[in-house]
Amino acid sequence: MQPSLSGVSNDDSFGAPSPAASNPPGFPPTAPPAPTPAPPVSAPRSKGLGAFAVVLIAALTSLIVGAVAGLGGYVIGREVDSAASGGQSAVQSLPQASAESPVRAPDSIAGIVTSVLPSVVSIIAEGKTESGSGSGFVLRSDGYILTNNHVVSLVKNGGDITVVFSNGDEVPGKVVGTNVSYDLAVIKVDRDDLPPIALGNSKAARVGDAVIAIGAPLGLEGTVTSGIVSAVDRVVTAGGTDDLSYINAIQTDAAINPGNSGGPLLDAAGRVIGINSAIASLATNGEPGSIGLGFAIPVNSAKRIAEELIATGASSTPAIGVSLDTSYSDRGAKVREVTSGGPSEKAGLEVGDVITRVGERLINDATELVVAVRSYAPGDEVEVVFERDGKGKTIKITLGALPNND
Repeated sequence: MQPSLSGVSNDDSFGAPSPAASNPPGFPPTAPPAPTPAPPVSAPRSKGLGAFAVVLIAALTSLIVGAVAGLGGYVIGREVDSAASGGQSAVQSLPQASAESPVRAPDSIAGIVTSVLPSVVSIIAEGKTESGSGSGFVLRSDGYILTNNHVVSLVKNGGDITVVFSNGDEVPGKVVGTNVSYDLAVIKVDRDDLPPIALGNSKAARVGDAVIAIGAPLGLEGTVTSGIVSAVDRVVTAGGTDDLSYINAIQTDAAINPGNSGGPLLDAAGRVIGINSAIASLATNGEPGSIGLGFAIPVNSAKRIAEELIATGASSTPAIGVSLDTSYSDRGAKVREVTSGGPSEKAGLEVGDVITRVGERLINDATELVVAVRSYAPGDEVEVVFERDGKGKTIKITLGALPNND
């Protein structure tokens, strides 16, 4: 069974099965399309109390059974002791560690989480007819928080956002701006004393590096999981027809589930290297869940988008200025149309050319070209290698920008 791909907010509206990718301005649909997202689970206003109730019921059941079993054992043991000691019970105290917490190294998982957890938040979005939840983290002390677009998309036509901090404080939030193409959003709360999280550099991530994910899966706030970087530059598409995003993802085996969306993926120094955004799942009709294939948006791309959203409320998406032939099945991305006056036409790219490399990245298909281009910024000059009539050629293209329709 092939895994399906899903965003990881507790959001009834995100992750519905989608047709082949629509042709965004300057790009074709993905070819072949990514696996359709499995529907995320809904998140009621209880912030995951439904899931917690199951845990609580199980815990209480164990407690009752344990108490009964313990009582029976005590009665039997007392009778045996009484028989052996002539009617007097003998209770011996067992050794136990003190209640003082042992010292954790600052670079241990526990040490890192202790430092970072106050910067991680849960986000509750209540739209007109639906509600959902996700995660986020503090970018600046004056109230700016980064999360996924699909976490807050429920309120784009009206609704309320509540930000829940690790100490239990609940504060109203508002959307500053979004970028659907990158599945990112910035929200703002009226606070000026927040602890911003440290940003790392996603280009430094290597396969095998230790990572930590923090978020609110299924509404369970402050949940911490750990693992490694399983892959980098993984081509991922997620979302529906109207909110399809292309992710040049960091893949991890750290457990990520619905509700983790927007939360940080940390390196071994406690710095953000990615924004947890999607999972692959074997679920077909039920809830998607972790199978050890999680995907995070690299922080280098997210940093640029966040800075632009904070400054202007809008952000830019780079474009190369071509449409691609989705029926082409050989290696590379075949140009179907060249946008008049666009970056590729100015650089000399023609219809029928097959793009095989952008920068240092090999291009295997049309989707990978979209993802490769979106790892840059508008105005960047990139080296493009292509084939024309069986001959290899190299040109430099200065990327343009797509119209902002967010």
